[in-house]
Amino acid sequence: MAGKTGFLQRFMQMTEKTRNVWGPADRSDFDSPVVHKHDEYESASEAELAEFEIERDEEGHTYAIRKRHDTGMETAGG
Repeated sequence: MAGKTGFLQRFMQMTEKTRNVWGPADRSDFDSPVVHKHDEYESASEAELAEFEIERDEEGHTYAIRKRHDTGMETAGG
């Protein structure tokens, strides 16, 4: 048991030191709404997610499929 106590004490000292450097963890209420920044990262994410369609099978599994884009080209040999 002494080994576990030593490890826990060292771990807690390490987390205390990191808290002193970077500050406490940012916490908020679970009931508070999500704040969207509407920055270019979020716009890029929305554009990327728009390329997917959400499908659900008869067993209730949900998955994403890339949308098919009509390129106007027909496959050869058909």
